[in-house]
Amino acid sequence: MAKHGEWTFCPMCGGRLDIAERYGKAREGCPACGWIRFLDPKVAVSTYIESSEGILMIQRKNPPFMDLWTLPAGFMDRDEDPRRAAERECFEETGLIAKVTGVREIYFGKDHANGSDLVIFFNAKVIGGNVKAADDAKAVGWFQRDDLPDLAFSSTKYLFTNAKDHE
Repeated sequence: MAKHGEWTFCPMCGGRLDIAERYGKAREGCPACGWIRFLDPKVAVSTYIESSEGILMIQRKNPPFMDLWTLPAGFMDRDEDPRRAAERECFEETGLIAKVTGVREIYFGKDHANGSDLVIFFNAKVIGGNVKAADDAKAVGWFQRDDLPDLAFSSTKYLFTNAKDHE
């Protein structure tokens, strides 16, 4: 995603962009046609599944944070329902079919340039499937809250250290 000030020309009319106060904030825009560039957040979704076996986690097989552990998660598509996106990501990474039961936590923050700006953590339960690490996952495991592996992402760390406990 391009950063503020990286675009030179207007995608609507081809005019040269400037940066000026627009709607109470410095924003890129086109003085010729009035187009304004709004930077929308990048949203990720995640499932928090806890059972008698522990908390379902995946080990990342790709950078960033390769080999560290996190909850099943990924980016949501623009036209996708966040709950269905979380269920999809869980299935893609673990082979398990999950059913979202509610919102657990919402985290705002960015770990790296290509990361999400916002993570929606959903409580979920397993309703089917067979465990199989796939997609971004190198391994799938169940961990007790007092014996978590090395965690990837500040959002995951936040969920386990700062977020209030949800039933």
